[in-house]
Amino acid sequence: MTIEIKKESAALVVKVAGRLDAVTAPEYEKKVNELIADGEINFVVDFEQLEYISSAGLRALLATAKRIKGKSGKILLANIKGGVKEVFDISGFGTIFPMHDSVASALSASV
Repeated sequence: MTIEIKKESAALVVKVAGRLDAVTAPEYEKKVNELIADGEINFVVDFEQLEYISSAGLRALLATAKRIKGKSGKILLANIKGGVKEVFDISGFGTIFPMHDSVASALSASV
């Protein structure tokens, strides 16, 4: 898994690529928690290059979302496709998180 961070005017874009599973979820959670500790509260998580997400990845996403919401921030998801979208749909996470077709759409919604 790789994580790229890009600061936009409306939110911090966190691009996650590869696999978000039991092995990589702690790294994702640590990185996002560091960003929250640094004062960031509005996030767009870009899953365009995410190939796989497990229940551990979903838990990490939920845990960081709770921290963000606890600070009155927002987390929006973008570019969820293929097998990853199926996991979101089956697990019900598609109803928990605002999902957008693009980062641009998510950024305009986060303002």
